[in-house]
Formats: sequence, C-alpha cells, structure tokens
Amino acid sequence: MLYLDHAATSPVRPEVLEAMRPYLTGVFGNPSSHHTVGEAAAEALEWARSRVAVAMGMRTGDVVFTAGGTESNNLAVKGIVLGAMSAAEHRRPHVITTPIEHESILESAHYLQRFHDARVTLLPVDAAGTVSPADLGGALADGATLVSFGHANNEIGTVQDAAALIATARELAVPVHVDAVQSAGWLDLSGLGADAVSIAGHKLGTPKGIGALGVRGRVPLEPLLHGGGQERGRRSGTENVAGAVGLATALDLIESEREQAVTAVAAQTAEFIAAVLRSVPQAELTGSPDERLPNLASFTFAGTSGEAVLLELERRGVVSSSGSACAAGSDDPSPVLLALGIPAAAAQTSVRFTFGRAPLPPGSAAHLAALTAAAVDAVH
Repeated sequence: MLYLDHAATSPVRPEVLEAMRPYLTGVFGNPSSHHTVGEAAAEALEWARSRVAVAMGMRTGDVVFTAGGTESNNLAVKGIVLGAMSAAEHRRPHVITTPIEHESILESAHYLQRFHDARVTLLPVDAAGTVSPADLGGALADGATLVSFGHANNEIGTVQDAAALIATARELAVPVHVDAVQSAGWLDLSGLGADAVSIAGHKLGTPKGIGALGVRGRVPLEPLLHGGGQERGRRSGTENVAGAVGLATALDLIESEREQAVTAVAAQTAEFIAAVLRSVPQAELTGSPDERLPNLASFTFAGTSGEAVLLELERRGVVSSSGSACAAGSDDPSPVLLALGIPAAAAQTSVRFTFGRAPLPPGSAAHLAALTAAAVDAVH
C-alpha cells in the first residue's frame, strides 16, 4: 500500500515513540504535584515547551499545550477575541478571516458571531486561493479585533504571503493568528512573526491528541477550559507530558531534516503533477502552481466522481483523499474549491495526494501518475 494522505495524519515516528516511552511508564507523575515524581514530569514538560517555542519563534512561556490543531485554533480565535473584549472598553468585536479556512477557525468565528455579536469578514481569495494584502488592508480600515488565516491550505496546498499579511495587520496593531497545522515541518515558522500560531502533532509524527498554540504574552487570552489553572492559567487540565515530549522531539527531528526533505519531496511532487497533467486530459491542478506546499498535489477530474476515483486508486494500492479529513463523509462540494470559483460539479471530482517526508524511490512519480490515469479512466 502506498499511503498518500499525510495531510490528514502521518505515522508515528519510532524516535518519537521512544522519547515518549519513559513518560508513559516510569516517569508518570502529575507535573503539578510537588514531589520528586511530579517534578520529574514538570521538568520534561518545560523542556518540551522550550523546544516547541524555538520551532515557533516564540518565548518558552508563550507555548500552550493543547489536544491538537482544532483546540489550538479554537483557543486562538475565541480566546484572543474574548480576551480583547474583557481587557478593553466593550466594543463590537470584528474577526477577519477567509472562506477557505479549516472548520475550526470558521466555526469559532461563527460562534463569536452568534453569541457575542461579532462581525465576521471573509476576505475573498483568487483562483489560486491567495489572499490579497490590499483586501486585508481594506477590511482593516473599519478596525478589527483579530485576523486569522491558514499559512498553507490543507486541501489545495496554497501558501499565503504570511509576511505581507502580518505586516498589513501590524500597521494597525491588530493581532494575527496563523494556522500552521499544515505548514509546520515544511515551512520555517521561527521567523513568522505572528501573534499566535497553531500546530498539531499528528501531522508531524506524534500520536494523535497533542498540539500547541504559541501566543505572545502581550496578547490577552481568555481560557476556554477552566479549572486548576495549568499552562499559566490559559488552559486548565493535567498536561499530556508524554505527548508534549513527543511533539518537541518530532519538531527537533523535522527541523534537522527539513531543508533536504523539502528539496527532495518538492521535486517528486512536481514530477507527479506534470505526469498527471500529461496523462489525464481532464485533470486540472487546484491551488497555486508555484506558491504551494512541497508535498501536496490536488486535482479535479472532470466527468468523474472524486470518491469513485479514490476507490479505484485504493484497489490499485494507493490511499489518498478527496480533501479535508474533518469533512469526510459529506456529499457537499468543498467550500474551499467553491471559493476559488470552481463549479460545484467539478469540485465534487477532487482528489488530493499528500506525500510524506521520505521521498519515494526513483520512477515512483511516473508510476503513480499511470495508476491515477487508470483509476480516472475506469470511472470516466
């Protein structure tokens, strides 16, 4: 089987599992306990926090461990907006985001709209899924509480010009949250300069159930979970020490390999895209042809059903997806593709391939393109 759905989740790395093992066995203490067993766990937790902070370009105290990307995005969007409302004179909050974001951002914004009378602005995107800094500047003219956008889109792979968007918001002192769940490990986050950054471990080689939100200390943040005041009062609940160690280990490994992996995987992905476009007449690449994640190739195949193509690919030993795993099972066309101006009928033919960090053997891209062509032909 060839697994090409790494954007949904990646296998756990053996090195990560080994790093976690002591904190699942002998060093099992609660890091809030004031005895030697608890203090050993607390020491490991703070080591992990310091390593995650380096990868994010944050201070150690800025890192909040969470259960994953969805919680990190919820804490960022809701927590920053509610924190701003409680820290200043009450005024109607305004959240600026885009229609191609992960559901955890969009639903958090809609929650604020329903229960806190927030105004939500969805910036337009072009046919490649790119946000214009000029459009952001126009939306900011009326004032805003938060700007939230994905560094790289999980369905089409388009990478935003984060530096330009952050600079535009910074001119008006509006905090920016960047969802880096897909870009972490592929792009450098250390110089991003955002006020808040979300990541998820299971995209990086950890077990599911660990993530982090880096949020700068100057940004007021209202916690979503209340209780014992762990994570410096920003996320109550006993921390997942083993998961935090695993996340830090995964990030350290990835950062040491990233430059070489990006070069090799990007070349492989480009070869695969070119081969599919040559061999499948109805194939259309979605997302930016240039500013995209190095491991993601997404297509529409006119005259087919995306789900049917996926089944045919799996029969041929290739596992991929039709888009976001969080929307799996929905018969509706992807809101991301609709926002790009792709007709609904074409959007329902989409297939996404996402490669891992280890490049495939030579010739694999051409072979995979041939299997894709056969799968499309079988259902066309």
